[in-house]
Amino acid sequence: MRGHVARKAFALGGASLMALAIAGCSQSTPEEEAAQTNLKIVEKVQIDENGGEVAATAGATPADPAGDGKASCPPVSLAMAGALNGPDAALGINIRNGVQLAVDKHNAANPGCQVQLKTFDTEGDPQKASNIAPRIIEDQYTIGLIGPAFSGETKATGGVFDQAGLAAVTASATNVTLSENGWKTFFRGLANDGVQGPSVANYLKNTLGHKKVCVVDDSTDYGLGLATAVRDTLGPVADSACNISVKKGDKDFSAAVTQINGAAPDSVFFGGYYAEAAPLVQQLRDSGFGGTFVSADGSKDNEFVKQAGESAKGALLACPCGPATGSFAQEYTDKFGQEPGTYSTEGYDLGTILLKGIDSGAITRPALLDYVRNYKGQGVAREYQWTPVGELTSTLIWVYDVQ
Repeated sequence: MRGHVARKAFALGGASLMALAIAGCSQSTPEEEAAQTNLKIVEKVQIDENGGEVAATAGATPADPAGDGKASCPPVSLAMAGALNGPDAALGINIRNGVQLAVDKHNAANPGCQVQLKTFDTEGDPQKASNIAPRIIEDQYTIGLIGPAFSGETKATGGVFDQAGLAAVTASATNVTLSENGWKTFFRGLANDGVQGPSVANYLKNTLGHKKVCVVDDSTDYGLGLATAVRDTLGPVADSACNISVKKGDKDFSAAVTQINGAAPDSVFFGGYYAEAAPLVQQLRDSGFGGTFVSADGSKDNEFVKQAGESAKGALLACPCGPATGSFAQEYTDKFGQEPGTYSTEGYDLGTILLKGIDSGAITRPALLDYVRNYKGQGVAREYQWTPVGELTSTLIWVYDVQ
């Protein structure tokens, strides 16, 4: 999802720097706070694009990757590409684990069809993803891909997978423009930011009644795209005095904090990842900011709570990702020793869809691509069916809170 655009610069005078340095000496570290917190991310409400509450409905029984146990296939493999190392690795690991659970369940039940999962670590970097993409498509046994995970790397590699005719189902890349490139192999397994941004903006404006919101983005394809959708939907509620762009990798947000406190908003929306969301919310709380901190799927991970500690309490996190429920949640926890994280459910569901395709006899790239194009079925997170451009036909957003 990462792509770089120009950031806004913030200048601080010598006196301001001195004051911030003194304040910094008394601030607690994320590690110190994390050791003391028992906070968790809990689902709060499902919302539509107008920000209105939508009651969660009990769906049909989700597809089981084990199938009937009678599948037969030649040696084939699926690939998974995403950040498995680096500051945002938790998000990629969540997806990988979800896919791995689906593959392991399938292989245990189907001795006549053993599917190999090959994982590729992009670190969320578009350039590294571009270097990895040829390795994926040159492997004749690989007939489907779960990934890439982030929007920037998906943007950088989508054309490569399209030319190779390799179905690429992403569990997490939400930038709106990805489905506008004419790729016939791109499928998004969750709502895009054109749905997520307006939904959370209208929730803040219409449901919570916030009159002033500061919107901050991290200048990535994902963060800027999401924040732009939020700003556009908020309209004048998005205070232009605190329309802020920072940079991926930043840890010192003192200039942004000063700007936000000067505007005194009801809430701050951050479009970006947990690696930056955690120090941002901590520095806001240390400065005395008492408004609501809001972010989205890039921040909705236990690492956000772990790194931000008690400063994360009360944060609202929007996500097109569905909660982990039923036997999937227990099986995942038993296998990996931790609860499913953000996108784990989507990884499992998308892996299951590709495995069901293989079991149906779709054992070539064209056949599996055609299977996905025509697929309609219930997963753990939602029902999956795609439009001709690879968007889901039905999308809703969840709001989670930290408590």
